[in-house]
Amino acid sequence: MDRLDRQELDLMADARPLRAAVVGAGYWGPNLARNFKSGPDWELAGIVDRDLGRAAKLAAAYGVPAFESVDELLDTAEIDAVAIATPAHTHHGIALTALRAGKHVLVEKPLADSRVNGLEMVEEAEERGLVLMADHTYCYTPAVLKIRELIADGSLGEILFIDSVRINLGLVQPDVDVFWDLAPHDLSIVDFILPGGLRPLEVSAHGADPLGTGRASVGHLTFALPNDAMAHVHVNWLSPTKIRQLVVGGSRRTLVWDDLNPQQRLSVYDRGVSLDRQSRSAADQKASAISYRLGDTWSPALPEHEALAQMVAEFASSIWQQRPARTSGASGLRVLSVLEAVSMSLSADGQSSAVKGNEPQLEGSR
Repeated sequence: MDRLDRQELDLMADARPLRAAVVGAGYWGPNLARNFKSGPDWELAGIVDRDLGRAAKLAAAYGVPAFESVDELLDTAEIDAVAIATPAHTHHGIALTALRAGKHVLVEKPLADSRVNGLEMVEEAEERGLVLMADHTYCYTPAVLKIRELIADGSLGEILFIDSVRINLGLVQPDVDVFWDLAPHDLSIVDFILPGGLRPLEVSAHGADPLGTGRASVGHLTFALPNDAMAHVHVNWLSPTKIRQLVVGGSRRTLVWDDLNPQQRLSVYDRGVSLDRQSRSAADQKASAISYRLGDTWSPALPEHEALAQMVAEFASSIWQQRPARTSGASGLRVLSVLEAVSMSLSADGQSSAVKGNEPQLEGSR
């Protein structure tokens, strides 16, 4: 995490713990509840779930009250924030209810079920001066924080390509395809590590539905990066092997993140192709000399910490400092915009689809 100055540290030291309630006691809610309960910046104030029995079971484990609805929570409990861990189609309504009650909001991925709904959430938070944060947990892992640092300080050089693979024998979701289920992780990481964020003008997606479920369970997504670079994301629910790998190729070095290798999650290769890029003309490019680097490989040392604990700490810091979170609602909206363009590309048999909000400005419209 970025180093805070002394004034900010003093402000945080004097602040009382914030009170948060978790909405959703299913798969992800218990993880959020555990971190809000154990984190020094927070007090867990309640659990909300339409299944009151399920809410009560989780709430009893932490000695907090259970609620059947967000309205009941807001009418009854003293809270500063809500953390939403419910199906994507419910995020918009719950978030707006909480924001309009003056509460800060944390939302698990994806931010909403459509760009229109996500944009309304972002605008509502901005209008009220509240923090809307996307729970892009992977962005708070030591590995991704290090990748961001290495790109920012120029260690990799100019980015030439990004290749991400997220495949496993996974749970086929009843309401979303494999892109909406798995790709938000990869897209949020790309948004986090690139200095300019995730801002492709268009994307192309190809999916397959070999199970006949009506939704893609295998998918490939490509889009352009600055300077003629390219990003590729492969997601798959049907693979018998589990792979979580990100390759970031740069003009100076290439980085490989293998999330399933705890002994060496990050490897940096001083190997690759070097091309004289002084001239950009096609004729001169053909004549340019290509050379190959065969340097050392090294593995950066990474600290040990739980990503989710870092994420809830960042949520508190952004509230106290009255600033956007590092994975803000705006970053969640950028991911959501790409996902929506993916769906449009799939419906058009893989043709490129424009990403709303990233359209190039016409001359004179600035």
